[in-house]
Amino acid sequence: MGGETMLAKQRGELVVLSALLAWCVALIGARTMRTGSDYFLFLIWNLFLACVPLMASRLLRIAHRARVSDAAQLLIAVVWLLFLPNAPYILTDMVHLKETSPMLYWYDMAMLLSCAGTGLLLGYLSLFDVHKVFEERFGARLGWAVAIGALLLSGYGVYLGRALRWNSWDVIANPRGLFGTMVEFLLNPSEHVRVYVLSGIVSVGLVLGYATLHSMSWVRGRLGKQ
Repeated sequence: MGGETMLAKQRGELVVLSALLAWCVALIGARTMRTGSDYFLFLIWNLFLACVPLMASRLLRIAHRARVSDAAQLLIAVVWLLFLPNAPYILTDMVHLKETSPMLYWYDMAMLLSCAGTGLLLGYLSLFDVHKVFEERFGARLGWAVAIGALLLSGYGVYLGRALRWNSWDVIANPRGLFGTMVEFLLNPSEHVRVYVLSGIVSVGLVLGYATLHSMSWVRGRLGKQ
């Protein structure tokens, strides 16, 4: 019975996420066809990147239950962490909202909010998975430490992506440039106050949002025995 209930929940979640993604893509497609402009097609790519951490977290959950080697699980967790900032990053795509005609302005706002909300949800769902895995293996305290730490790093990652245009794959494509920038921020914090203030604001917002969802009864049920 428990397995059937879990499977039903997973199917329901998949249906909801598929509907949200389809809605976002439909809004983007409709705008592209109506205006003849492909300007907002980048949102589809950003939504795909927001799905990557959820795919990685689901793979980690499967690996954890199958007792796959710790090295393999660690590798999956690293990939998850590298791509996690891409989920809340879509919130910053609101900068692309421009004053045009009233009708188009409100349409664009609805489209951007739909994509931003979907991206944030994908990120939080992936964090629920990873939080649960670490909690089962190492206890509640470490589970929370990993969750909060990941969100703090995500806030920093969102800043690196939006303000400095770094990407997750630059860890491989341009590690010297990426880590050189990060080291510069660490060694000279007084010269980069803006970095810490803005990324800190984003990080705290993400942590508060996650804590709020985690405290809700439906989330507690989702984080229970599965």
